[in-house]
Amino acid sequence: MDSIVTDSELYPGKGLGRASVNANPGYHTQKDLYKPIKNGIWLYFFLLIFEGALRKWFLPGLATPLLIVRDPIALYIIIAAWQRKIIPSDPGLIWMTIIGFFSILTALCFGHGSLLVAAYGARILLLHFPLIFIIGSVFQRDDVVKIGIVILIIAIPMTFLIAAQFYSPQSAWVNRGLGGDMKGAGFSGALGYMRPPGTFSFTTGNSQFYSLVTCFVFYFLLNSKEINRILLIASAFCLLAAIPLTISRSVFFQVIVTSLFVVIASIRNSKYIMKVIFGGLLLFAALAVLSQYSFFQTATEAFTARFTNASASEGGVEGTFLDRYLGGMLTAIGNGFSGKLPFLGYGIGMGTNVASMFLQGRRGFFVSEEEWGRIIAELGPIMGLGVIAIRVSLTFKIIRAGYKRLNQGDSLTWLLLSVGAIALAQGGWAQPTSLGFSIIISGLMLASIRSVILKSNKVTPVRSNS
Repeated sequence: MDSIVTDSELYPGKGLGRASVNANPGYHTQKDLYKPIKNGIWLYFFLLIFEGALRKWFLPGLATPLLIVRDPIALYIIIAAWQRKIIPSDPGLIWMTIIGFFSILTALCFGHGSLLVAAYGARILLLHFPLIFIIGSVFQRDDVVKIGIVILIIAIPMTFLIAAQFYSPQSAWVNRGLGGDMKGAGFSGALGYMRPPGTFSFTTGNSQFYSLVTCFVFYFLLNSKEINRILLIASAFCLLAAIPLTISRSVFFQVIVTSLFVVIASIRNSKYIMKVIFGGLLLFAALAVLSQYSFFQTATEAFTARFTNASASEGGVEGTFLDRYLGGMLTAIGNGFSGKLPFLGYGIGMGTNVASMFLQGRRGFFVSEEEWGRIIAELGPIMGLGVIAIRVSLTFKIIRAGYKRLNQGDSLTWLLLSVGAIALAQGGWAQPTSLGFSIIISGLMLASIRSVILKSNKVTPVRSNS
């Protein structure tokens, strides 16, 4: 069995990532030590993918409590990791925990005053954020690859599902909304077609899922020995089919962004050049085949109309890429120090839909729809910028380590960064599905960077390089 050595650039904390073992080093194997935590992470992942299906189709009467179905799993993972003393002592994690607890007090004393809303908001920092480091501590690189393979397997039936949703009326069972809502779960698309949500409660989950599919399709195109080639080809077909079927510009631009990361990888490592050319030819051939079918032609017409209409109203690439990925950041920081916001903010959780439903009885945004604006409005300029700084700092650490790995011939972290960098630094964590994808992808990035050496079949205390 492998023994793990963590990357000191990512884990500078004293004793970070050390496993607790008995005095007898042969008492536990690493598999025994990490198995409950790994099982919890896999359950968290599967609930992320199928939570919406439970809320819409199978347990509609429990749609509201299932909104936080992953929270008990997150708590279990944290407790299991704490008992085994493998929670990293990363300064960012420590400060995020302090801010999380303190923000509950400020929300109750100086903000909205609702314990329920404060607890719902603080769970992001206290329950979900630590999972990034726990996943990075117990998952190995091969676990990341296994996740990728499972994602590509799921992508095949998911694509058939969104095709059925695309061509079915909103009253159909496949389009049923949360709690069995007969109005449907589709969102405004184009030419009379709605954007399908897949197994998710809303279309954003579908877009984030296919963004992750994009990462792994491109990764396995460069590393085809790590996957069954029939599965790779089938998932590549499904990804191309999903671009127009989702009617999502986010998926389209994610394919472009990940392609750029692939180009950079091929520039840094000449061994990828022929694989990039082969992959490009494969995707072009798949596109040529798909374009012969009417279902793809119709979806493409709807996607093109949506793209044209949205570009005219939102400003094309500037409105889609710059605004969605980078928009609102400087404005949020400026507002934080403009004196317009309370010094300690309106209270954590105030920017979530749960707050609007609980305090106002309807969905909406009390503060800001943009992530950085929401954080600063909820927590105030000092704590808000602290949370942002922790997320951005961790992002740049992973970028630096991922680029180093790319130069060493490993493209996994680099391609995950094509989605994960924005998800970690500026992803919308107020929405549960978006939060879940950000946590999973960030944890996978950390896990993919870890140094693994073959040593023995026993667990030994992990030494930090610092």
